[in-house]
Amino acid sequence: MKIVAGVDEVGRGSLIGPVYAAAVILNKSINKKLLKDSKALSKSKREILSKYIKQNSVWSIGKASVKEIERINILQASMLAMKRAVKKLKRKPTLVLIDGNKVPEIKDYKLRSIIKGDKKIPSISAASIIAKVTRDKMISNLGKKFKGYYWDQNCGYGTKQHLKAIKNLGITIQHRKNFSPINKIK
Repeated sequence: MKIVAGVDEVGRGSLIGPVYAAAVILNKSINKKLLKDSKALSKSKREILSKYIKQNSVWSIGKASVKEIERINILQASMLAMKRAVKKLKRKPTLVLIDGNKVPEIKDYKLRSIIKGDKKIPSISAASIIAKVTRDKMISNLGKKFKGYYWDQNCGYGTKQHLKAIKNLGITIQHRKNFSPINKIK
C-alpha cells in the first residue's frame, strides 16, 4: 500500500525565529476539498483546519533554530526542518512529496519536489496549514516577551512596522543576525 506524506515549511522569509516544517500523511476519510495553501486561508480558517487535519492524519513538526539558520543558511535550515519532520512521523511513508524545487537528503526515503505543491497536493496543503499555525502561535508567544515589535501582526517579516521597531528598540536574540537588514545594524 502506498503511503504518501506531504511536506511544507514556513518562516523562510521572516527576520526572526526558527523555520518550521510539517509532514502529513492524510487518512482516507479526510475531506481533501477543504485543504488549500495556508496563505489562501484566513487565520481562523487555518486554525480550524489545523485541528481537523491533526485529528484525521499522521503528522509531525520539525524546526531549525535561529542559531542553525545563522550557521548553515536558511535554505539548509529549511531542509533540516523538513528532514526532522519526515523522520518524526509515526509511519514511514513510501513517497514524500515536498513543496518547492528542492528536497532534503533523507536516506531510505523516496522524495519528490513539486513546485507550487501547496496549491496542488492535499497532503502538502495540510502540511502548509499545520506548519503555519504552529509557527504563528510560537511567534505570537514570543511577541508577548518582546513587546513593541508587533510580531503577533507581522510574524517577524520585514514590514514597515517591524523595521521601525528594530530601529527604535534594537535587535533581539530572536532576530536572524545574518538576514538583511539585521546584518547592517550594529
